[in-house]
Amino acid sequence: MTPNANAAFKPAKTSASDKAAATDHTARAIVAAEKIARDKKTEKLKAQRLERAAAEPAAEVSASKPARKSRRS
Repeated sequence: MTPNANAAFKPAKTSASDKAAATDHTARAIVAAEKIARDKKTEKLKAQRLERAAAEPAAEVSASKPARKSRRS
């Protein structure tokens, strides 16, 4: 085997800043994808909540709270 044949299988060394940039890019892409998925889920759940609230009859809300008994003796 010639030295050139072995060089084909060894990747070129990358600098630390290149590795850091690649990791940063990948991490940011993952976070962005998670945010998009979270926003879609939130919108879906909000639409379902509004739909359910519109389907239920309006419940009467009491104007005042019942009086509390005092604990003093």
